[in-house]
Amino acid sequence: MTVLSNILESRHHQHGSFAEQAALSQQFKQIMLCGKWAGLSAAQKDALDMIAVKISRILSGDPKHIDHWDDIAGYATLVANILRNVERLAESA
Repeated sequence: MTVLSNILESRHHQHGSFAEQAALSQQFKQIMLCGKWAGLSAAQKDALDMIAVKISRILSGDPKHIDHWDDIAGYATLVANILRNVERLAESA
């Protein structure tokens, strides 16, 4: 087995079938286009995109893979930190 095939096998175990995971992720992303999507910042949109990928990996792969859950929390925290900084700047102006 090559290094690449080892990586792909490991990812298949963690994330499930790439085709299944991608289909779920795209369904989530289509739903997210509703509502106030157009008014979100690039960081908010990207965080939601990544969270959709992580959720789809949980649902199609190993739901006990801790990194997925940590990553979801991490992307949400990054956006929350940006919003807190924007509020601080507005308050100090």
